[in-house]
This record gives sequence, C-alpha cells and structure tokens, in this order.
Amino acid sequence: MRWMNYRFVIFVLVFVAGVLLSVPSLLNLKEGPKITLGLDLQGGLHMLLGVDTKTAIKSKIKSIASSIKYFAEDNDILIDDLRVSGEKITFKLLDPDDAKKMDEFLAKDKGLLVQKEGETYTVTLTPKEKESVKEYAIKQAVDTIRNRLDQFGLAEPTVAKQGKDKILVELPGIKTPQEEQRIRKLIAKAAHLQLMAVDEDRQARVDTMTPEEAAQYGDVILKDRHGRKYLLKEIPILDGSMVTDARVAFDQNNQPVINFTLNSEGARIFGDFTAKNVGKRLAVVLDNVVYSAPVIRERIGGGSGQISGGFTVEEAHDVAIALRSGALLAPVFMEEKRSVGPSLGADSIRSSFIALVSGFVLVVLFMVLYYGIAGLIADIALVANLFLIIGIMALFGATLTLPGMAGIVLTVGMAVDANVIINERIRELLREGVSVKKAIEQGYKNAMSAILDANITTLIAAVVLYAYGTGPIKGFALTMSIGILASMLTAIVGTHGIYEALMPRIEREKNLSKWFGIKV
Repeated sequence: MRWMNYRFVIFVLVFVAGVLLSVPSLLNLKEGPKITLGLDLQGGLHMLLGVDTKTAIKSKIKSIASSIKYFAEDNDILIDDLRVSGEKITFKLLDPDDAKKMDEFLAKDKGLLVQKEGETYTVTLTPKEKESVKEYAIKQAVDTIRNRLDQFGLAEPTVAKQGKDKILVELPGIKTPQEEQRIRKLIAKAAHLQLMAVDEDRQARVDTMTPEEAAQYGDVILKDRHGRKYLLKEIPILDGSMVTDARVAFDQNNQPVINFTLNSEGARIFGDFTAKNVGKRLAVVLDNVVYSAPVIRERIGGGSGQISGGFTVEEAHDVAIALRSGALLAPVFMEEKRSVGPSLGADSIRSSFIALVSGFVLVVLFMVLYYGIAGLIADIALVANLFLIIGIMALFGATLTLPGMAGIVLTVGMAVDANVIINERIRELLREGVSVKKAIEQGYKNAMSAILDANITTLIAAVVLYAYGTGPIKGFALTMSIGILASMLTAIVGTHGIYEALMPRIEREKNLSKWFGIKV
C-alpha cells in the first residue's frame, strides 16, 4: 500500500516516540524520563568560589617529603632532621656513600630544585612546577566538586572554571537553608586524609608544649573532635591521594564508620609501616582533625582501614563521598553567593511559554494560508519536531534553561525553513508544467543541498557553543542542536513520506491551489 512507504513509517514511529517520551515531562508525572529545569527556571543556589593555590604547593611539598622518607627507609638510607618549612624540605644524609642513590631518586622528578651543602639537602619546586601545581589544583577542584555533587545526587549541577582562579557553581533545586548548608560543607570539605605516626616519646608532654616546640622535633599538634591533643610526626605516612574507595559501614555498636581502601602503593607503605611499628599508635587524621589513634597490634595488610569518631549517618555519607571523589589539593572559599528564588523561574517559564505558543500559532497560520495543505503538512512536521526535542531532552535527562527555551522558540521558526525551501522548489516545477509526482521528487532533490548547507553550518556553531560555553550558553546550544537534527529528520524524511502516502489523492484531485497554494 502507498501509505506503507518507509519514509512515512519512520516519521510515524519518530512522532509516536517523541510523544511518549514527552508525556512525563509535559504532564509532570513521577515516573518516566523527565527534563530537569535549570537554575534560572526553578531557582537554586549560585556560588562563586576562590581557590587558595598556595596551600596546594605546601601539600605538594609535604607529599614529596613523605616520598623521600619512604625511599630512605626502603633503601636503608640514614637521614636526619627531615623537615618541611613553608615551601621547602631540608634533610641531612648521615652516610655520604648514600648520596648517589638519593641524587638519582630526586633527579627523577623534573619539577624539583635541589641544592646541596655538604650532606645537607634543600628541596623546593621550580617556578614552572609551582605554576603547574596551581593550575592543576584549580582544575582538580572543578573535577572534584563536580564529582561530589554528582555522587550527592543533584541533577545537572554547573561547575566550571571562571577567570584565572575562580570556580562557578550553580545548583538548581536547592531551596531550603538546611540543604544549602549541607551542600556548602560538602563542596568546601578538603577531605584531606592522612595517616600520621604519634610521637610516643613526647606525647606525655603535649598539653604543655607549644607549636613552636613541637616543630623543633619535626612534630605538629592536632586535636581530636573532643579537644584532646595529639603530638604527631609532621610528615604523614601516607595521604588521601592513595585512597581508591570509601564506603559507609557500621561497627559492632551499630555506629557509622567509613571503610577506605588504598591503592597498591599505599597498601605497601601501610603494610611496611605497621609491621615496623607494632605497639605504637597510628592517628587517622581528616582535615587536620584526629578521628582515632589506635595502637597497632600487628602488620595490617590488604590496604584497607577504617575511620570512626562519632559520625552521624549523614556526616559519614558526605565524608565518604568527599573521600571517593578525591581531596581538594587547595581549599576553596566563598567569594559570592546568591539564592535564586523559584518565582523568577515561574515568571520565566510563563513568558517563554507565551512566546513559544505565539510563535508556533503564527508560523502554523502563515504556512497554511500561504501553502495550503502543503503548509499543513509542514505544520505536522513542526509538531513532531517539538515533541522530538522534548522527548530527546527527557530521555537523556538534559537540563532546560531559559536560553534553552529561547532555542526552542527559535527552532520553531527554523524547523519550517526546510519545508519552505522544498515547497518553493515544488511550486517552481509545477508552474513549469511538471507532473505533481515528479515535481515533489525533484523538489526534494533540488532543495537538499541548500537545506544541508544551512543546517550543518548552524549545527557546527551550536556544537562549538556547547563544547566551549558554560551554563546558559550550553542550554541554548543543546536545544538548538537537537532542534536542527530533529527538523532535518521531520522535514526531509517526514513530509516526503506524507506526500508519498497522499500521492494517489493529490493526483486524483488535481487541485494545485488547494494542495500547494498556487494557480497554474
């Protein structure tokens, strides 16, 4: 049968799929794929964060010091007075014969600047490496914050670098002060996990010791959550960069704890240290707070450990997310915060909806009045196009922003553009006396190059906007891209299929004024 041509079947299937995918969003149903509204449409939280890159350099220095200490112990190299002071590391070799091994180890890292005076080493970062650490700290902060928010379950948060050292964060749907406070804590949490040895020889004097005195022994004084002081070796045994996983669990008293897993290097260092320090205490430190300091009873293999310390379930969950997503190399701080009210979103949606409906009605009327039934066929393709845009966005859980709605409104006008070109080509051929069937086939063929050129160039621009834009620009580019692809499908395939299905009737009636709005 004529109506069973493949173009018509494809069009019907696409139309039905678009309608089915759109229904949950249009009717606001709980089940099924739905479009998420952006910050500007449903309200939420807008934040501009700064990054303390100087701390990232200090963390890098401390990590290098840990590597030097482990390398020396692993290779039986005797070193003395290993200290971290600001942005430099100093230590002294006790055996000059070990200098070659140490020099070869330090030379592997091209970002280190090493100075020697006799057997005393001073290690710092090169200026180029410092800049590299700062840039990486900002990039890592963007990735880490985005991972934390994704794992927290927020829909389509916007996290992007802004300027040289700022981070833009937009969170749609955050409406209560409690939600806002929890999110801010999750974002700002450094999640810097360190396993640090307790200085057993001097721990008894910790309450009377000043930080300056502790520094003389290469120690640091930290408190636990109850205010008790611990004297810890400043250079950690290992840190959170070696954590591969962290999960909430419950101990024998049904209290929340966090079980963490280390990578192979961390597991080896952890196992070696616990084997050599049986009977001594190892402090589990998170963001400079001691959570526990258990006595090592035996070598701990397997590369796993536990953080306990009176967590609530919510706290444990958020800390586990922070550990899994990685520690912030540099602390972030709030520079600007704005709460966007949902009333703005309601006004925006109402205005955009009025614009969309108005534009749609005017286009539909113009096409019918100017092209007759051919215009009505183009309008059917336009309706399919709108359902397809909404359906595809819902299927992939895309976020609809105010500029995105502007993109849909613009797509309404662009969607019929292809059919205008096709209809004009068909009308030209009909005026020349070509048969209806041949005019339709030739009209689509002649219009194809112009349609492809116009849509592909616009699509390229939309893709570039999406790749390099942020927030609202991405929303506009997304709806434009989907709209262009959908309009090419509905205009080129859909309307052609409808013409083929209706061809017997068009040829039988021979009323070109009715069908194409012309008199021949």
